[in-house]
Amino acid sequence: MRSIYHASITSSLLLFLVTLSIGCRSEKKEEVVENQRRDSTIIDREYALEASMLGYFAPDGTRNPVLKANKGDRVRITITNGETMTHDIAMEKLGIKSNTLLEEGSTASITFWAENDDTYYCTVPGHRAAGMVGKFQIVEGKISTSVMAGIVPMKNGKPLNVGFERGNLSDWRSEGEAFKNPLFTRLAPVHDKDAKIGFDGDYFLSSGGTKDYKLKGTLTSVPFEVEYPFASFRISGGALADTRAEIVLADTDKVIFKSTGQGRVTMQPVVVDLSDYLNKEIYIRIVDNETGTSPIPYISDDTWAHISFDDFLFYPSRPSFPNELNQEDIIVMPPLDPVINSGLSGKKAAEAMTLPKDFKITLAADEPDVVRPISFTIDARGRLWVLEGHTYPVPAEEGKGKDRILIFEDTDGDGSLDKRKVFTEGINMGSGIEVGMGGVWVGAAPYLLFIPIDVENDKPAGPPEILLDGWGLDDTHEVLNNLRWGPDGWLYGVHGVFTHSNVGKPGAPDEERTKLNAAVWRYHPTRHEFEIFSEGTSNPWGIDFNDYGHPFITVCVIPHMYHVIQGARYQRQGGKHFNPYTYDDIKTIADHVHYLGDRGPHAGNFRSAAAGGGHAHAGAMIYLGGATWPEEYHNTIFMNNINGARLNNDQLTRSGSGYTASHRDDFLVMNDSWSQWLNFKYDPSGSVFAIDWYDQNQCHSPNPDVHDKTLGRIFKITHKDDKWVQVNLYEASDQELVDYHLNENEWYVRQARTLLQERGGSPEVHAALKKILTDNPDVTRKLRALWTLHATEGLSEVELQELLNHSDENIRGWAIQLLTETKKVSPKTLQQFEAMAQNDTSPLVRLYLVSGLLRLDPDQRWNSLERLVRRAEDANDHNMPLMLWYASEPLSELDPDRALRMAEKAENSILLPYMIRRVGEIDSQVAKKALEAVQKRLGDSSEEEMIAHRQLIDSILTKKEKLL
Repeated sequence: MRSIYHASITSSLLLFLVTLSIGCRSEKKEEVVENQRRDSTIIDREYALEASMLGYFAPDGTRNPVLKANKGDRVRITITNGETMTHDIAMEKLGIKSNTLLEEGSTASITFWAENDDTYYCTVPGHRAAGMVGKFQIVEGKISTSVMAGIVPMKNGKPLNVGFERGNLSDWRSEGEAFKNPLFTRLAPVHDKDAKIGFDGDYFLSSGGTKDYKLKGTLTSVPFEVEYPFASFRISGGALADTRAEIVLADTDKVIFKSTGQGRVTMQPVVVDLSDYLNKEIYIRIVDNETGTSPIPYISDDTWAHISFDDFLFYPSRPSFPNELNQEDIIVMPPLDPVINSGLSGKKAAEAMTLPKDFKITLAADEPDVVRPISFTIDARGRLWVLEGHTYPVPAEEGKGKDRILIFEDTDGDGSLDKRKVFTEGINMGSGIEVGMGGVWVGAAPYLLFIPIDVENDKPAGPPEILLDGWGLDDTHEVLNNLRWGPDGWLYGVHGVFTHSNVGKPGAPDEERTKLNAAVWRYHPTRHEFEIFSEGTSNPWGIDFNDYGHPFITVCVIPHMYHVIQGARYQRQGGKHFNPYTYDDIKTIADHVHYLGDRGPHAGNFRSAAAGGGHAHAGAMIYLGGATWPEEYHNTIFMNNINGARLNNDQLTRSGSGYTASHRDDFLVMNDSWSQWLNFKYDPSGSVFAIDWYDQNQCHSPNPDVHDKTLGRIFKITHKDDKWVQVNLYEASDQELVDYHLNENEWYVRQARTLLQERGGSPEVHAALKKILTDNPDVTRKLRALWTLHATEGLSEVELQELLNHSDENIRGWAIQLLTETKKVSPKTLQQFEAMAQNDTSPLVRLYLVSGLLRLDPDQRWNSLERLVRRAEDANDHNMPLMLWYASEPLSELDPDRALRMAEKAENSILLPYMIRRVGEIDSQVAKKALEAVQKRLGDSSEEEMIAHRQLIDSILTKKEKLL
């Protein structure tokens, strides 16, 4: 890549490539006047940087260089985009920002007067954290750099050929193809012709450059004595574990230092501290064991799979280089994962997979019987309803969709889906399917559809009904997806971050619609109500519920696992929360990631088998399929790792009010780079069916030609103890459906609940379920009965109020959620909530309580919140501090003084500063007086926290005075 550098720079310091934004605003009037006297057309100091996700790079290779200027200089920083990705550059204190770049090679600038130290960074969400940030410093005097001269190592009284200026490999031994002819000159055709290589003398060494990067080999120097305490050498090439230079002790072959390049052409000096090895013999070993060949057809080879080296020198004291390559700036990637197979037949693909002991996998169906399976569900007869996504990725014209729904059945238990029907065709952009309540529910943006079923013929009983419209199509792999019945009788689904929807009933005006992007949503099948259950994350493509009815989602790019709490707001991959006063969001429950390396999740793909395979996940299954599978898998969550072609398995462990997700061994490895399982579900036998969108292209593209349109598979995973059963719960009596609530396989429970909800419940059903709720000793069975009672409208508010006193925290918590479902509660219920806020010992119950309060009118929350915020045991909980903030924030508008007094008494550290900020947003004298009162109550305390609060209030009040 080519960097831009302007000769008018008076130093060799480094900078990045960013976007255009000119101007510097000073709050001091005298500085503004002074700046107006200056000639702004003269640029005193100019820096050019290349922008990439790895950082801003100066022409000499320095990453995030310290940019220096004299006070009063007119400074211009120009950035050039080193990749096709959005980047910009901004100055933090000055508050200026360039335009945003997208295309590789595009440029932008910022120009300003140098007055104070500052920080430059990229404003694109996540980029600063990824490393696009550096310092700008004001210095006095001339900005220049001097470099200490080095000493060539000697052996037998003669200088060693460690700079290769002899034009040969004397003093070195080579192995492999990479170092057969490794010496090059300035005119060497190993990089782009304009590449600035940055070596010294006439020759440098490279294992192939970006032209012959596939070559592998090792080059080893003769041993020589360490005569000085420091050394340096120049290096460039890939930041890859298998392209490196090593310093090795000759007597033990121990590696005492190693360095890779950082993925750039320009050589940079590396400094080595050898003070512990004086008078010992060392040798240099240069290793290239990386071909850079991509195992994925649509991912280009890594041309940085090489190493270049020059000029090993000794120094009597530590040398200083303006473009020194610091080890902490190198983000080294592990080797590529070996990919055994690709493009296999369905049968061969099943044979290639690796499973745990006592499990097997069989091919249940493949092309042409099933093609592009994008979603599926299992009905009350154990049949698979599969949605084929032929239209994806580009929506068809209205009425010309090509997607279809198939019904598969295994009639003899051999694992093969030998019976197949076409239920319907002509769906457009289908992405999610569920069956129940008399029909098929289909996500097909911009619609949520309901197709009634003619049960005698397995055909539609009428045309599709549009229940909701307004679902976005901005990013067609982030549309509504993964429909699933929740334990409470609602239809749940998920939605991605870069698609923007405005959902409502057909014809509804904007004020009756709900905006969403990243979210978990739900729809009630009989009341026809739609709402957001939680906000945030990235592109979730899987949701499931554990034995206690707690939902979990799997996501991509950002950390992968979230316990979904009603009303919560979670970390976002991009964009802002709809509520501008969110201030912070709840983070992942995972204590691990499924990728290796520190360059970010995308870079870890195809190199992270040891950690789980990569960042992209699809599907979610919490296994509750019965006793035939080993206990270790029960209540654990499975998700497919798309890039790693393996089923990840996380352990979900209660922690505080929520959970921690810990990494377990991957359950299954497909050993096939084309494998793309999108979801998996257990059936009546406890076995698991999985759909495979089999395609060499693993990434979404709006270009339909990069996706294979002819492939698709369904697989079945069975344990040796699984017993195939044929069932038809549609024919079960009401009492039989109640009895199924005690089945060890949750499949029966969920099917029975949906069928009873469809039938509407009865006094006999409600009595039988209440007996389970009262008498069964297992709380998970009590919960099953409770949920179905609610779904069939078999519980009164009085009965739920009684459950608020139940001995089990899960029952109490669910009673709160069900009581607040209508967003209205009686005065008695509200009093019980207030007592629980004061006295309940369970953090889970307190989480349900604050979640329930979020559904009530703000003026009903005061008493409960004033008690909850004082619960010291929740101060460091994963969820409670921010959930309390989300519930408390609207109270600022009702009574700023009371809201601030409540926040002052809070045990968690965020509530008071957040409430100060929130009240500061209110343009009223009441709000101003409330802030002044807090400032007075804070007094002159020297505690750091109190000082910070006073400073925050000062800044807000000062700003208000200026506006006046």
